Amino acid sequence: MEEKPEEIPEESKKEIEVPEAPEAPAEPEEPEEEELEIVEEKFYDLNLRRIWNAPREKRTPRAVRFLREFVAQRMKTTEVSLSEETNSMLWQRGISKPPRKIRIRVVKDKEGRVIVFPGEGKSRASDSV
Repeated sequence: MEEKPEEIPEESKKEIEVPEAPEAPAEPEEPEEEELEIVEEKFYDLNLRRIWNAPREKRTPRAVRFLREFVAQRMKTTEVSLSEETNSMLWQRGISKPPRKIRIRVVKDKEGRVIVFPGEGKSRASDSV
């Protein structure tokens, strides 16, 4: 009493032609980042201890302002920008827990722009852990 499923003749089986989707337009290539012509480069170990006296929800924004002011004062300029790596290093643990100490590399180009990068190596704070 086994029932066999009816076999469909090959003639009635038609291959369904699926039109190919048009290719997505190629994304415009990002212009290559210009190499900085470094005029001056300095390394600093910053102790952000005093930032922790601020209210909890203002600590990391205050650390960013402190870092910008510190670099502007040392490099004698007002045009200071933080690299994405430096910014994420400060914000890594959230708004209420910025790092206690950081090591930074400050680069000044011939146009007077100053960019703050994370310093090479570990900061002293992470050495003791």
